[in-house]
Amino acid sequence: MTHIDHIKVTKRDGRLEAIDYDKIHRVINWAAEGLNNVSVSQVELKSHIQFYDGIRSRDIHETIIKAAADLISSQTPDYQYLAARLAIFHLRKIAYGEFEPPHLYDHVKKLTEAGKYDKHILQDYTKAEFDELNDYIDHGRDMNLAYAAVEQMMGKYLVQDRVTKQVFESPQFLYILVGMCLFASYDKSVRLDFVKRFYDATSNFYISLPTPIMAGVRTPTRQFSSCVLIECGDSLDSINATTSAIVRYVSQRAGIGVNAGAIRALGSPIRGGEAQHTGCIPFFKMFQAAVKSCSQGGVRGGAATLFYPLWHLEIESLLVLKNNRGVEDNRVRHMDYGVQINRLMYTRLIKGEQITLFSPSDVPGLYEAFFANQEEFERLYTKYEADSSVRKRSIPARDLFSLMLQERASTGRIYIQNVDHCNTHSPFDPTVAPIRQSNLCMEIALPTTPLNNINDENGEIALCTLSAINLGKIEKLQDMQEPAELIVRALDALLDYQDYPVAAAKKGSLNRRTLGVGVINYAYYLAKNGTRYSDNAALGLTHRTFEALQYYLLQASNKLAKELGACPWFDQTNYSKGILPIDHYKKDLDSICHEPLHLDWETLRQEIKTHGLRNSTLSALMPSETSSQIANATNGIEPPRGLVSIKASKDGILKQVVPEIEKYAQQYELLWNIPDNAGYLRLVGIMQKFIDQSISANTNYDPAKFEGNKVPMKVLIQDLLTAYKFGVKTLYYHNTRDGADDSQDDLDGDCPSGACKI
Repeated sequence: MTHIDHIKVTKRDGRLEAIDYDKIHRVINWAAEGLNNVSVSQVELKSHIQFYDGIRSRDIHETIIKAAADLISSQTPDYQYLAARLAIFHLRKIAYGEFEPPHLYDHVKKLTEAGKYDKHILQDYTKAEFDELNDYIDHGRDMNLAYAAVEQMMGKYLVQDRVTKQVFESPQFLYILVGMCLFASYDKSVRLDFVKRFYDATSNFYISLPTPIMAGVRTPTRQFSSCVLIECGDSLDSINATTSAIVRYVSQRAGIGVNAGAIRALGSPIRGGEAQHTGCIPFFKMFQAAVKSCSQGGVRGGAATLFYPLWHLEIESLLVLKNNRGVEDNRVRHMDYGVQINRLMYTRLIKGEQITLFSPSDVPGLYEAFFANQEEFERLYTKYEADSSVRKRSIPARDLFSLMLQERASTGRIYIQNVDHCNTHSPFDPTVAPIRQSNLCMEIALPTTPLNNINDENGEIALCTLSAINLGKIEKLQDMQEPAELIVRALDALLDYQDYPVAAAKKGSLNRRTLGVGVINYAYYLAKNGTRYSDNAALGLTHRTFEALQYYLLQASNKLAKELGACPWFDQTNYSKGILPIDHYKKDLDSICHEPLHLDWETLRQEIKTHGLRNSTLSALMPSETSSQIANATNGIEPPRGLVSIKASKDGILKQVVPEIEKYAQQYELLWNIPDNAGYLRLVGIMQKFIDQSISANTNYDPAKFEGNKVPMKVLIQDLLTAYKFGVKTLYYHNTRDGADDSQDDLDGDCPSGACKI
């Protein structure tokens, strides 16, 4: 065995040289400067024992980085910055051959010639503008990134050769170039000001950008919408067009929502009774194959959530499509599912009545009314129930809801869409532009129309472009005004900047100009404001915060409408009539939150009626799993599972420490310490009062808190009814604490207390 002092290093050109421990010591010392409770000698010791004779320089760097990252803990959180600085040092050496980044112009010229950057950047900006922006970039901000952020940057976002792992840029170039691309069309007298402001807001983490924008804007690929919503009609042409659209968008890295609820049920007559319909499942299998047909950048296959109504004649077969029982013929396991429910279904549950199942093809007008008009739906539904000539089947509402919630509990991936809330509390007029589905992650609620062929200009595919404000940076609510304006301007410009693989998507996007701005770091925001998910004080704070978010987003879109005009289909929105989210929220919220409105909504209402909005929607609360890590923030609105989260990525295990753990360790309310879902669901309801699209909201269960380690069915039903009562539009994951048995008790005959008034 070679003695540690005699180890030789293999240099890039193949030469062997004695290892330079002084140089390693200097680099670790540099990375440790100003950090608390980190030991340079401990990192050296941990890494030295892993060195071996002939080790490559690159492997030495990676060993030291890993040694520092392994020391990250709740007691020693600053190792996440030590490891990050070492990783940045390594990254820049790979990208530039030295630590100092090149001049912005030289860098862009080199990468444009290599085909990595979009050539418009060099064409649109003068050398003088490049010089000014180069002087503005602060590469020192790379040192504010935590380790998980640098690893995610290197794995997902920085422009690179994904085969050789050669990275070509460092983080500050990413941030300045995204701004340069999005504001390129602005007048030259103001655009550098916007680029600089946007750069400051993104590189200092006031604004969190989604994966498609961070990875794609500045490259020759121009499709950046995170979410695609495709509706399928009840015809072979529409089913084929839907399949083609799925393939096109999966290949562009988008997450897919598919509404297939209109497809007729098994045994329905086709061609005038000449044949019997095969039902939904064979077509769902087609959609699944389309979703999995293209891997996304070699990283993962596509992903989709497929939607159908609770009253569909095939519902009992559809609810079990994801579970591990059954055979391949009657399962479609590689998609997630969204079950669509409305007031009448919940009322039947509460009253212990039956739900009648129909094939949409047998009950004219019922499927359309399910979304557009609840009174008309109830009238038609009871009419068809009484019509003996209509094919149907009845099932006790309790049994049907129990089956749905059992499958939700056992797979975690049966989602809920309250379609009435999506339409009665919507930016859109449901008689003209009903909401008939959500997206992959259950935060988008936009109008769609089925395609009859892939080039059908009468169809409408909905796209949504996302971003988020980092609540951790908000000291006073007015701090949201600047990031809100920058996000609205940047995302609105993106709609014109990007390409559209399908005509039906371009039509909807450019006429509605829909945006979805959310938040990250809500758990930290609660902690630093001295409250918790289960505290009543969180209700008022949340009301004030989300009021300000929506107000400043609307204000920014109204300001943009004055400059560029309202979106072409503004007249299809409730906003065009001066109707705002504060006018049609679920009034049950007033019984739990008495916070008044604090901003000047009446002046804003008049401004919107007079000048319009540039964007039909402004807000949606997304999960933001990886983009939160870049800002070293807690996920979206979710409570953390621990003060140190262990996150698996394709590049290994990453440890992330909650913000300001030294100050607020006792104040954070961790996921499994929250007593139940009630506090969280009330907060989601308050957020939904202002959010004009929807919210990726989860329900969480620890079976150990219940007798026999089983979550009783009545608890699941109570949470579902609580969510509905407070106006929640969608429910995303059902999380069960690991190592627990997911089987559920039968629902007893009693209505769950306190949740029955809808």
